[in-house]
Amino acid sequence: MQSTQVKEMTTEPLVPQNSVLRLLEKIVFSIVFTVLPGRFRHREVERFVKFATVGTIGMFIDLTILNLLHGVIGIPLLVANAVSFSSAVLNNFLLNRHWSFPESKERAIHTQLVQFAAVSITGLAINETILWQLAKFFHPLIGFPWDYNAAKVIAIAIVLFWNFSINRVWTYKGIK
Repeated sequence: MQSTQVKEMTTEPLVPQNSVLRLLEKIVFSIVFTVLPGRFRHREVERFVKFATVGTIGMFIDLTILNLLHGVIGIPLLVANAVSFSSAVLNNFLLNRHWSFPESKERAIHTQLVQFAAVSITGLAINETILWQLAKFFHPLIGFPWDYNAAKVIAIAIVLFWNFSINRVWTYKGIK
């Protein structure tokens, strides 16, 4: 039964057939269809895909600002990362509120923003730790600026799952 549901849900791919994103999409669908009860599966997959899409936009904002501040201007890496991460968080909050979780617009924006920010501050701590450790690891292997960019992309991917999970059960709690 599960395999037919996955097949029905993925007949119109969200991304091109032969891509890494398509593989990731299949993995996410498989995990979600294994974990969630039937009636929540489609909606939660759709929300996660939207959340991840918003996160991808945020990643470009984050990386652009990080590279301008650290790579071009020379601001210390962790300071530049805090600014770039915060800019992406604000963007992501607004897009998620209006697109991924549109039902949440019925709630007070300031309450949700505080909750989203609290989750994001923890996400920033995770991001900074991963960034710092992996940038040191990658530097002798691939050098500047690839070291901190590779580390940043990995940190963003890990924090995506933290942010979605905690925001889903706290910031967007009770939204069906």
